[in-house]
This record gives sequence, C-alpha cells and structure tokens, in this order.
Amino acid sequence: MGPVHHPVMAARVVEFLVTRTDGFYVDCTVGGGGHARQVLLNAPSGRLLGIDMDEETLVTVGQALETFGPRVTLRQGNFRNLKEIAAEEGIDRVDGVLFDLGYSSLQLDAPERGLSFSSDGPIDMRFDRGLGRSALELIKRSSERDLADVIKRLGEERRAHPIARSILDEQRNGQLETTRDLKRAVLATKPAHKTKTLARVFQALRIAVNDELENLRLGLQSAVDVLKPGGRVVVLSYHSLEDRIVKRFFVNCERPCTCPKDLPHCVCGKKPTLRILTRRIERPGEAEVQSNPRARSAKLRAAERLAEGETP
Repeated sequence: MGPVHHPVMAARVVEFLVTRTDGFYVDCTVGGGGHARQVLLNAPSGRLLGIDMDEETLVTVGQALETFGPRVTLRQGNFRNLKEIAAEEGIDRVDGVLFDLGYSSLQLDAPERGLSFSSDGPIDMRFDRGLGRSALELIKRSSERDLADVIKRLGEERRAHPIARSILDEQRNGQLETTRDLKRAVLATKPAHKTKTLARVFQALRIAVNDELENLRLGLQSAVDVLKPGGRVVVLSYHSLEDRIVKRFFVNCERPCTCPKDLPHCVCGKKPTLRILTRRIERPGEAEVQSNPRARSAKLRAAERLAEGETP
C-alpha cells in the first residue's frame, strides 16, 4: 500500500458529505487519498470516483486505495470537466462532491514541481505537466505590468510592481532558471515579511499557470449539475480568493432571483438549486493545526442540492 495522506478536517468533511452508506461520491482533488479513504470507510457499500490533474499522484493514490478494489475509480482530468468525466464513466447523478483545493504534500515536497520556495527545482508549478505553459514560460512572456497584475490580483501582494521588476530583471539577465533564483529575485526587493511575500508570489504564479479560479467556478457548477436532490457539495479552500468564489457561488445558487427588491413577487424565473449548510465558514481546531500546520488556513463550506421546486 502507498503512503497515506492525512486529510484536513476529515471528520467534518465526512459528516457533511456522506448522507448514504451506499452512495456514490466524487473526490474532485483526490490527491493523496486521505479524504477518499475516510469517505469509503464511512460508506462501506458506496463507491467513489477520484479525479486529479496529476498523473503521478494518481499512481500513488491508486496504491493507497487498492484495498477498496472496484469501489474506487480514478481518472486523470480537470474537475471543471466533472460532468463530462462522470458521463464517460456511466454516472448520471451522485450523492456527494468534494473539492479539497489545497495541493497535496506529495506535490509540495517534490522539488521538480516548483511549488515550494523551500526547495530548489524548475519554475514549473503545473499540476498536469503535459498541459499549458510553465510558470517560467509565463514570466518570460509577461511585461512588468502584466506580471505585477498577476502578483497583485492572484497573490494579493501590494508590492507587486517592484517584485515583478526584480523577477524580470533576473530573467533578462539569464539568472532565472530555478525556484531558488525566483526566491532570490523576490527577496532582493527587501520585503518586510519575507515568508508571507514569497508565499503570495508563488501562489499567484501557481494560480495563473493552472487557471485555478476559473476551474473552480466551472467545477462548482458541474457539481451542482451532477448532484442528486439531497446530495452535498463540500469545499475546503485555503485562501480568500477561493473562499470568496465558493461563498458567492453558494449564495447565488440559494438566492438566484435577480428581480428588483420592490417587485411584489419574482418574475425572473430563476429557481434556487442549493441550500447552504454552513452559514459561517468552519475551520480546523487547534489540535489539528498543531499536528498538521498546513491545515491552518483551511476554510470549509458545504451546501445541499435542492429538489425541483424545493425552497431553501
């Protein structure tokens, strides 16, 4: 059996997600398989479709989940295509969909991924290295203005312009090849909070390379489309950009009406599709954060699919 992934807020995820012990569940970011394992243990007659963009991750998780045999189906793909992937597997409706938007320790700890500023590797950052352009290619094709916009918008970093200028200066001088070079270029701007600034810059480039925010918007809609009435969607996000998208999506699905407030009744015809189960975000407890520091920034939201004509 392969290495076991320790999932974030596992008990709470299962509590929200698993409504039937014989249900069909989708883990849209199966990663190390930690959440998938807990779902399968709590749905002993159930099945699970695990999706991941990373082919190498799927090999590892296949080993970790091999004891569950035919109850598990693994597919390489982007969760924005969840509806199509499910249809290809002969699945029409499911009982639960999980998005754990954090990347796995297996990816973070692999220097060749270029996801961490704590180790040295190529400036890649792609989850699926067979698709799209690497972070280094994005940098090379960017103007200072474009790169600063990525760092400010996706990393929420206020000092984006001097950082972008420093990165591009290093690149033009032929001194930007590895994550160590990228780290040096960022630190050359003398940020007040070195670790936070590095995390923001690496986050921004990773999100841009993988088109993560648009994937999330499309993936959430796909989840609603494949959920049975009473089925649940659970999302673990790790930064404010993701959480805002999830919160806004859930609210829009629960209260989709666009009619002016002064109208006596709805005429737009838009019907609610979700009931929000978490009125406030839920976070991991102190004990979990101490044992797994990477859980510190996790935020959990959950919602339930409504039947046709049902109200929240």
